[in-house]
Amino acid sequence: MNLDRYHGPVLALFRIVVGLMFLCHGVASLFGVLGGNQGTGQAVEFASWPGWWAALIQLVCGALVLLGLFTRPSAVLASGSMAYAYFVVHQPHALLPLNNGGELAAMYCWAFFLIAILGPGAWALDHFILRRSSGTQQRLTAGTSAG
Repeated sequence: MNLDRYHGPVLALFRIVVGLMFLCHGVASLFGVLGGNQGTGQAVEFASWPGWWAALIQLVCGALVLLGLFTRPSAVLASGSMAYAYFVVHQPHALLPLNNGGELAAMYCWAFFLIAILGPGAWALDHFILRRSSGTQQRLTAGTSAG
């Protein structure tokens, strides 16, 4: 059985789920809903470093990755923010993620890195916009050469 034909749709589903979960973390931390920041029921203090900025990255990059819009740059930023979270917040407590509570940061870091490398998969707004702009460019080129 050849599973290669499912590459685009499965990658898109992976992107959508990871983006949605990341977005939920941002919403929870910024607005104090869905359990709030780290389950406290509270929002992070406005513009506090690094919590508020990390939550803003989670919200914006999560939404962009979910939609498949500016997917690769958003995934790179999200991956980097999770690498920062792992090495600055978690790793000083212990070497391994299992011992320092950094499993989620490490998994998000690698998930977004994978999305950045492999792209958004099928069903991404990036593809729709690219297709639309290349169609417009082809029409403009055809109109120029016809005139």
